[in-house]
Amino acid sequence: MSTQTRFLLNETDLPKFWYNVMADSPVPPQPVLHPVTKAPVTPDFLSVLFPMELILQEISTDRFIEIPEPVREIYKLYRPTPLIRARRLEQLLDTPAHIYFKNESVSPVGSHKPNTAIAQAFYNKAAGTKAITTETGAGQWGTSLAMACNFFGMDLEVYMVKISYHQKPYRRIFMETYGAQVFASPTDRTEYGRSLLAQDPNNNGSLGIAISEAVEVAAKSGGTKKYSLGSVLNHVLLHQTVIGEEALKQMDLAGEYPDVVIGCVGGGSNFGGIAYPFLRENLKNGQRTRLLAVEPTATPSLTKGVYTFDYGDTAQMAPIVKMYTLGHTFMPAGIHAGGLRYHGMAPSLSAFYDAGLIDAVAVPQTGTFEAAVMFARTEGIIPAPESAHAIRAAIDEALDAKAKGEKRVILFNLSGHGHFDMTAYQSYLSGDLVDYEYPAEAVAEAMKHLPQVEAITT
Repeated sequence: MSTQTRFLLNETDLPKFWYNVMADSPVPPQPVLHPVTKAPVTPDFLSVLFPMELILQEISTDRFIEIPEPVREIYKLYRPTPLIRARRLEQLLDTPAHIYFKNESVSPVGSHKPNTAIAQAFYNKAAGTKAITTETGAGQWGTSLAMACNFFGMDLEVYMVKISYHQKPYRRIFMETYGAQVFASPTDRTEYGRSLLAQDPNNNGSLGIAISEAVEVAAKSGGTKKYSLGSVLNHVLLHQTVIGEEALKQMDLAGEYPDVVIGCVGGGSNFGGIAYPFLRENLKNGQRTRLLAVEPTATPSLTKGVYTFDYGDTAQMAPIVKMYTLGHTFMPAGIHAGGLRYHGMAPSLSAFYDAGLIDAVAVPQTGTFEAAVMFARTEGIIPAPESAHAIRAAIDEALDAKAKGEKRVILFNLSGHGHFDMTAYQSYLSGDLVDYEYPAEAVAEAMKHLPQVEAITT
């Protein structure tokens, strides 16, 4: 075991391949269905939204997919990212546990999201795409794609969840600085947005609504625009596995191996990014690392949702996938749960959770921000509210190890910094932040609106 605090890799250690967990999955893949016909989608249908190379990655069962050299060159702006042992946090907790975190906040935009944004922009550019549409919740994804589109000379339209648009004006300015256009969703720019505003002019928006608007714009563009998604889909989680591949090397440098790997989950990308390479080691090489996904009690798709087929967006335009879902009609409470507000969860992650290969826990907001402040005051980094969910679980693991008098090696993904989240911290520090438990009866009501696909998929 090393006495170091920071475990660093060189540019030469930057992974040359993404890891595709579908190659080793013991769970058979579920079909992706057309939102209207309910039949399995075809590449032609998906090509309206995505370039063919990403479609091929989405369905690939190759274990490793080579990272294009232009993508690796941009990765070198911030990768490999540091692995840090949180010794000061350990001392504060007086725990025998060893706590490590992968610091993805060192990217130019402050989060893990460029790992896939750069890749998606590259493949779109190679396919001749002129402009991309996307959605963003807290703004991390929109910022990352804005940077990536700028690097590859493409226009970008971002549909930002309205409540986040107003809570985080500097995220909007960040995106605009890179050249993106940002709109508060729901907008009057789409047919679906106009229909929602007609019903409720004060609609706060949701990630599902923002997805619907971005998908509508791309689908109606006549091929001039493509759509890009920052989480959920297989190819997105694939690109994020550079995190876990680096972490495996760095844990080796530390002379330890994690007993538990932790990540926050909204759609599942940063958790999949760090956890899937460790899941491979569990499945193929006999390791027994526990993989723990952490979500907010305000949006508890894994811990309270239903594993079933549902639309990926609110307007029922995106494909239907099998996932843990709160229902595509889900409308998040107007509180600050970070960007973890999506109604569903990545299909691959959902399947692994259903099979018992990963664990999940939901944590409340006030406890999450308590952990965030504790981390800031010991390790010096103000974490994103999303990342703070993982910190909360890591602290709870360390305290559990202390209570049981056992050593435990804990690794979590610090998916981003919280420099643009000061209004949330202000709410917590002033005592105004409240906890919220999403009611089970709301989930039950939403299940009445699921697509009817049983006859086709069974």
